[in-house]
Amino acid sequence: MSNNLFLIGYRATGKSTVGKVVADALGRQFFDADIELESVAGKTIAAIFADDGESTFRDLETQTIARLAKVQHCVIALGGGAVMREENRQIIRASGQTVWLTASPECIEQRVNADPLTGQRRPNLTTAGGLQEIREILEHREPVYGDCADLSLDTEELAPSEIAERICQWVQHEAEC
Repeated sequence: MSNNLFLIGYRATGKSTVGKVVADALGRQFFDADIELESVAGKTIAAIFADDGESTFRDLETQTIARLAKVQHCVIALGGGAVMREENRQIIRASGQTVWLTASPECIEQRVNADPLTGQRRPNLTTAGGLQEIREILEHREPVYGDCADLSLDTEELAPSEIAERICQWVQHEAEC
């Protein structure tokens, strides 16, 4: 098993921001799976959903996760829905540890609304959109996130540096065991 560290959770819980800080602190490479996927596809996730459908996006996501999982000792921020596919969960389990970053639906909505790029790059996942969508998706995903997670951290009240510090302490403790 390689020593990769996967960050999972709903969008806007801090996976990419915290992942960069953790990777720097641990002297590892950082990958944002969504950015890697968009780079290979040559278009945004929203455009993939619009042009090719969610199924094509999920297939590309699995290919991206499989490729990134082969890199040793890196930190990988996964898209919010990545762990919903069993094949992805198997790849993740076989190649590292998983940290689930959480926040309340209200906090997630505030963060999504504050990020001007989210609307351009990320599609709504239900017809509801907004807070109702976040609640619906979280209700469906949280049991899977919890099942995948080796560590869970609430990101709502902590700065990215504080979250990263806790993750690094946990990684170092795990390495000593």
